[in-house]
Amino acid sequence: MKPLASPAGDALVAPLDVLRQYRAHDATLTGFLAARVAAHPDKPALVFEGETWSYRQLDQRIGLTADWLAQAMQVGPGDRVGVLSTNHPSTVVLMFALARIGATMVPANPEYRLDEALYVFRHAQVCGLVCAPGTLATGAAVAADLGGDVWLRANEDGDHGVPTLAASIAAHAAQPANAAPGVDSDRSTALIIYTSGTTGFPKGAMHSHRGYVLTAEAFVGRLHLQPDERVMCVMPLFHINALMYSVGGALACGGCLVLMRRFSASSFWRFAAESGATEVNLVAAAGSILARRPRAEFVPGHRITKMFIAPQTQEMVRVMKQEFHVPRLIECYGMTEIPGVIANPFNGPHKLGTMGLISPHPDPAVPVPEARIVDDDGHDVAPGAAGELLIRTPTLMQGYYRDAVQTEAAFRDGWFATGDLVRQDSDGYYVFVARKKDVIRRKGENVSGAELDRIFGEHPAVEEAAAIGVPADLGEEEILLAVQFRPGQSVEPGELLAWARDRLAVHKLPRYVVAVDAIPHTPTHKPAKHKLKADGTLFARAIDMAAASH
Repeated sequence: MKPLASPAGDALVAPLDVLRQYRAHDATLTGFLAARVAAHPDKPALVFEGETWSYRQLDQRIGLTADWLAQAMQVGPGDRVGVLSTNHPSTVVLMFALARIGATMVPANPEYRLDEALYVFRHAQVCGLVCAPGTLATGAAVAADLGGDVWLRANEDGDHGVPTLAASIAAHAAQPANAAPGVDSDRSTALIIYTSGTTGFPKGAMHSHRGYVLTAEAFVGRLHLQPDERVMCVMPLFHINALMYSVGGALACGGCLVLMRRFSASSFWRFAAESGATEVNLVAAAGSILARRPRAEFVPGHRITKMFIAPQTQEMVRVMKQEFHVPRLIECYGMTEIPGVIANPFNGPHKLGTMGLISPHPDPAVPVPEARIVDDDGHDVAPGAAGELLIRTPTLMQGYYRDAVQTEAAFRDGWFATGDLVRQDSDGYYVFVARKKDVIRRKGENVSGAELDRIFGEHPAVEEAAAIGVPADLGEEEILLAVQFRPGQSVEPGELLAWARDRLAVHKLPRYVVAVDAIPHTPTHKPAKHKLKADGTLFARAIDMAAASH
C-alpha cells in the first residue's frame, strides 16, 4: 500500500489500496460484507451504547435475522419491510438481512405523524414493520390500516406488549435450521428511500445493491477513510447520508461504525471523545448549532480529524478548525437520487461555498460520474453561466417506486435532472445557485431563496430564516421573509433589512417580513417552503416594509 502525505504529515493509505485489502466481490451487500468478514472477523464493526459487535458477530446476527425473515415471516425476494425508529443497530442488521434474501428495506422518519407514515408504508406496500418503542403506536395504527397480513415488531424491550425482534429471532433460531435463500443479483433493490416531498407527496427512490456498494466504496475516496477509521453516525438512518456514507463507508474501509441514537448538540463532543470517533458527517444545521453551543460542552480530547458537511459558512469553518480543532471540513453536494457525485477534493484545494468537483470511485475501472449544466431548452450553457444540473452516474437510483410518471419526468435522455441551478467557476468547481423551484422572480430578476435563507440566517439574533415568493401587485412576485429568532432575542424588521443591505443587492431585499415561532422542516431538515406558502395567515401577519418606509 502506498502512503499519501496529509497536511499534518501523517501517512494515509490510498483509497484504492484500502479497498484492495479485500477480496473481489459480486457488488451485492452480502458479498461486500463477506469480503470484510473474511479479512478481519474479530475486528470491531459496530459500537452502540457500550456494546461492541465484531464483524463476525454482525454477520452472524444478519444471518439469523435473514433466516427468521425468510422462514418464519415468509419474506421473500422483492418484498419490502418498513422501519420507523431512531438510530439503532437493528436497522443496520435488517438492511443487510433483507438484502441477503432479495428483499428491500424502507426506512422512514420516526417523527412522522400517522398520516405521513401511513402514506409512505402504504405506497411502499410493506409486509412488515420494525419500530422503536416510541413509534409503536404509529406503527400499530399503520399495520392495522394496511391489513392483518402486515406484521409488527419492536426493536427494543419495553412495556409495550409487542414482540421484539431479538426475541422472535432467538425463538426461531432454536428451531431446526433452514438456510435463507440468497440473492445473486447486484441489480436487486436494496433500499427505497422516500424523498422529503417539498412539492407534494414523497417519492420512493430505489437503490440497487450495486449502487449502494459503489457509493460506500466511493466515500472511502471522498474522505480518505482509513482501515482503523471510527465513523461517528449521528444523522438518521432513514437518510441516504447515514445509510450509504456513514454505514457503508465505515464497512467499506473495514473500520468501525460508532452509532449515536440521535444527534445531540449538548453531548456531541463528549460522545465523540468517549467513542474515539475519527470522522463524522453532518448537515449544515447541525454544524451551525454546534458552532453556537456553549464552549463548556466541548471536549478537547476528541480524535475527529475530518467532517463531511455542507453547505459551510466562514464562521462555521473558523469555529470547527480553530476552536474545535477539526483540520478538514469537506463541502459536498448530493441528493437522495444521486449519492456520491460531487465534493471538494480531500487534498484540496478546498473552495468554501462550492459544491466541489466530480468525485470518482477510487477504482478507475468504475465509470466516472458525468455532469452537464443546461438551459431550459436542454442546451449546454456558456462557461460560467447558470443552468440546471444534469447527472449521469453509476450510483443513480433505479427510479421512483410505483411512479412511472415522476420517474420519466426526472430523466432527460438518460441524464437525471436535479432541479438545481448551478454554475461552474473558472477552476471548474460547481457552485450552487438555487433550486429551480426556489427561485423568486422579482422585477425581472431571479432571486435565490436559498441565498436569502443563508444571509439572513447569519444574523446574530436569527435562528433560521426562509424566503418565499408571494404574488406582486403588478405580476411576478415579491419576497416574503419568515424569521425564527433565537430564544430571548428579536430584531425590528427595519433593523434586519438595514443589516442586510451591505450583503444583498437592493432587488433581493424582502418586501415583507414576518416573525414565526418555528420554521417548518422537511424530514431532511430543509425549510418546508411549501408549508409556508400554504399558511394563509403568514402574509396577513407580515409587515410590509414598502408601506413602513412611507
